[in-house]
Amino acid sequence: MSTWYSEAPPDPVRIDGAGWLRLVLRGTVLILLILVCLFLLLVVRLVERPIFGLHRPWTPFIVQFVCRNAFRILGMTHRLRGEVMKGPGAVVANHSSWLDIFALNARKRVYFVSKAEVSRWPGIGFLAQVTGTLFIERDRRKAREQTNLLAERLKAGQKLLFFPEGTSTDGLRVLPFKTTLFAAFFSDTLHDSLWVQPVSVVYHAAQGEPSRFYAWWGDMDFGPHLMKILAARKQGSVEVIYHHPVRVADYNDRKALASAMEEQVRDGHTRHLAQDE
Repeated sequence: MSTWYSEAPPDPVRIDGAGWLRLVLRGTVLILLILVCLFLLLVVRLVERPIFGLHRPWTPFIVQFVCRNAFRILGMTHRLRGEVMKGPGAVVANHSSWLDIFALNARKRVYFVSKAEVSRWPGIGFLAQVTGTLFIERDRRKAREQTNLLAERLKAGQKLLFFPEGTSTDGLRVLPFKTTLFAAFFSDTLHDSLWVQPVSVVYHAAQGEPSRFYAWWGDMDFGPHLMKILAARKQGSVEVIYHHPVRVADYNDRKALASAMEEQVRDGHTRHLAQDE
């Protein structure tokens, strides 16, 4: 997977005295929220898993609670547009920041599809596993096995969310969608019944801050970026725009479907980002 880099370097992180106070206060509350809810999730999952297996009737609400309140703690506005697709299916969205995980989970229960390496990342890998992330190995020899995993999760009623750009950006653009993962949608198991919903995620920085304030890309370190957001005096907002879902069977192949999804996501992103200009 290739990583996207901006021609202009990331904006420097500067935190003043009051910013450090905000960082400590917000960070403490956020950590407590995550730890308490993580403990609750693990306890509930002990009962949920043996009874329901892949079905998760309770724990996703805990994840939603964390994500919604994370924005309240940060002081960010979380705006929603459009209707969420009912029933199981795939969701595809642009990718600008680690905040996307909170933004996309806050309204509706979704399960992220991620590269297998993420499962081995300290801390983040564990959180991803316990919240139901599906890890995919990018190995053509395992294509059938991966497709079966996708089908199994979808049949269990889960919404699986993909980032087809394959990398995050500065939040000012949508990159061309990679078609590889779309191939699984055209398998005999999924082709006739699967629906896909495109979603645009748009970040609006607070007045006076760089337009890419919330974006996290390239080789940017997670720690300083998180600290910058926790310390911010003024916060902006994130918009999540749900477009109309489409039926996979209405498209001839993965390239046609990927192109249609990319067009809708980019159009929504461009229109709503233009509100800042």
